[in-house]
Amino acid sequence: MASRTAVALLFVLSLAQGCSHRAPSQTASSAKPPTGPPQVLAVYEAWFGHPKHISISYSSHDPDVIRKQIRQAKAMGISGFVVDWYGYREPFVDHSYALLQSIAAEEKFQMAMMYDESDDEEGATDESIEDLKLFKKTYLAPGAPGRQAYLMYNGRPVIFIFPKRHTDWTRVRAEINKWDKPPLLIDEYPPGPSAAAIDGYYAWVSPVVGGDGSNWGEQSLHSFYSTMQSKYPDKIVVGGAWPSFDDSKASWGLNRHISPRCGKTFEDTFNMGRQYAAEHSMPFLLIGTWNDYEEGTAIEKGIQDCGSTRPITIPH
Repeated sequence: MASRTAVALLFVLSLAQGCSHRAPSQTASSAKPPTGPPQVLAVYEAWFGHPKHISISYSSHDPDVIRKQIRQAKAMGISGFVVDWYGYREPFVDHSYALLQSIAAEEKFQMAMMYDESDDEEGATDESIEDLKLFKKTYLAPGAPGRQAYLMYNGRPVIFIFPKRHTDWTRVRAEINKWDKPPLLIDEYPPGPSAAAIDGYYAWVSPVVGGDGSNWGEQSLHSFYSTMQSKYPDKIVVGGAWPSFDDSKASWGLNRHISPRCGKTFEDTFNMGRQYAAEHSMPFLLIGTWNDYEEGTAIEKGIQDCGSTRPITIPH
């Protein structure tokens, strides 16, 4: 693994967030639209140090590491991490999340949760409901450690979903609408069967199985942005950017690749999101990822530039 490179993004972000609270029955489009450039977030994997995952240079349970990562991300222009979270299924990751949210509050950084649905077809909906209740009680309740760091949009907490398509989100929505501040649910594009219960969609890296890596996602991103504008104008749009993809180190790997193209993959995906945001309402742009070394999407240590590692530079 290459040594850590000090990464500097030449990009100044506006942290504009709407402040008006809206009732659960209102649509996302009825909220105050964002102004300025999108807030840049990065997906964070909190499982390192667990024996199921590869060994890297740090543990996700090390507060000093987390503090250093947050400071590094802030210097890059990233304003928050979106952390994979599995509820009762992964206590190791839950402990990491607790550390991250508490330290983020100290560092004036933002934190959001990406809920990984259960792989089990039976009982997935009930499990999702219970997991979100647990998350609300532990991390969103008044007085919860680091509560002030949690990402809000128009007065409501933002929860991302990594879908397995086993959860009935219509049922989940009926339960979470009972919360004092019902969360905004942001699912991965394309929409699933519970689209009416979802507040928005994010673009995600889509590598080709067995490809040569040249397909970096241009077509899929064009489809995402154009479809969201034409068919889902009432939904929140979260753009996507990624540097590369290579799942050869992952135990679940499927021989999928996206070439970094000497840094062009990150620049092109990021620019597509920035261009959309300049013309349409888009509050967030999500980088996949900060530190997923098993799927080769990490930006933490820089990106591959024709065999060497270099700092990321956001194109002007």
